[in-house]
Amino acid sequence: MSEENYMRIIDLRGKELNRAQMLEAMPRAEMGTDEATELVQPILDNVKAHGAKALREYAVKFDHVVPKSLRVPTDVMDAAVAELDPEVRAAIEESIRRARAVAKNQVPEDFHTDLADGARVAERWIPVQRVGLYVPGGKAVYPSSVIMNAVPAQAAGVESLAIATPPNRNDPDGWPNKTILATCAMLGVDEVYAVGGAQAIAMFAYGATDVDDPTNPVLCEPVDKITGPGNIFVATAKRLVSGIVGIDAVAGPTEIAIIADKDANPEWVAADLIGQAEHDELAGSVLITDSPELADAVQASLLRRVPRTEHAERVATSLSGRQSGIILTDSLDQSIDAANAYAAEHLEVQTADPDAVIARIRNAGAIFRGPYSPVPLGDYMSGSNHVLPTSGTARFAAGLGVHTFMKPVEVIEYDEQGLKELASRVNAFAVSEDLPAHGESVLSRFVADPYDKTTLKDQEKEAGLR
Repeated sequence: MSEENYMRIIDLRGKELNRAQMLEAMPRAEMGTDEATELVQPILDNVKAHGAKALREYAVKFDHVVPKSLRVPTDVMDAAVAELDPEVRAAIEESIRRARAVAKNQVPEDFHTDLADGARVAERWIPVQRVGLYVPGGKAVYPSSVIMNAVPAQAAGVESLAIATPPNRNDPDGWPNKTILATCAMLGVDEVYAVGGAQAIAMFAYGATDVDDPTNPVLCEPVDKITGPGNIFVATAKRLVSGIVGIDAVAGPTEIAIIADKDANPEWVAADLIGQAEHDELAGSVLITDSPELADAVQASLLRRVPRTEHAERVATSLSGRQSGIILTDSLDQSIDAANAYAAEHLEVQTADPDAVIARIRNAGAIFRGPYSPVPLGDYMSGSNHVLPTSGTARFAAGLGVHTFMKPVEVIEYDEQGLKELASRVNAFAVSEDLPAHGESVLSRFVADPYDKTTLKDQEKEAGLR
């Protein structure tokens, strides 16, 4: 294989790796989280202390513009809808329609379990009351992220949604990207802030007042949960405020893995790797194959295709980085093992029998079956959600969905007879843990003096507890 190839080779052939060794062999980006924490914590503290004043200062410092108002007026969003290109509007409407259809079916149902007469445990699913949705700017704009965050929140029944997205220095009034604003309006979200970066996360977590606006001193009320992707500073801010509010995840750079065999189309595989690399220089693009011939053909296709794509320099940096590579395996079995160790945000399966492979995948944010289900379909309008676990966290985490915005709350309902049957056993358990007051709490319903241990057994017998 030529040294001119974009992607490095990780050769697992002939190796019997244990779990730790397989995890270690996977390509990952290095993230400077300590440095980011040192930069982000003062931003959080400043916004908490000074609210809108700090937000305006950071707009100047980071975005080089201060919007006419931090909260975007609804007439500005309505105007953005009116100005939207008809083809783009139609695409957004179709994306919303499909996302809503899937989200509707994701809503969990309440249930109950009867354990005995008078003994029931039920579970209610309760929506989070107020949610802050972050929509990034940066190298691209993401109206698709508005849909992916807002639609499942609305389906869950969240009653208060706020969106923050960076102001646009190229807009004379500093308003955010018009397509993002139009998408917000089309979804019926009217609380939108021209605030970006870590300062937006602080605004959501702590709320923000505006001393310069005596008629409306509360700019933004604090939220209960923050969702949405962002750069390392946004991700670090979310990590630092987690516990004060809930978060969906601390997202790392985006990534794709493709399990492919000898029959996969190398041109399509190469195009899919490039598509993911386009996001960011740290984006991970990984091919896992037991076919050296396919690997060679993909490398050759990349050499032809990368220079011809618009963001060729960004793509080349991503494909040649330590977070990307072609993993060569001895067999499809080893390819599956490698895919489960890598735990990709997006996993494409382009093999002769994709269902057999998918049945053995345990770790992936989302699985794209077959050659006609490329990742960009999921990015925009497959109906699935594109906010997914990254950096191997798909081993234990799931993508964003209706469940992200709901809390299962158990309701315990025992009547007198139901509790009576368990009272002495609860007491025995409590005493074994040296928490006797727990047992005394239960026994108080049935015996006169649960604190008199010398007569307690007799009292229990008299009350019919034994």
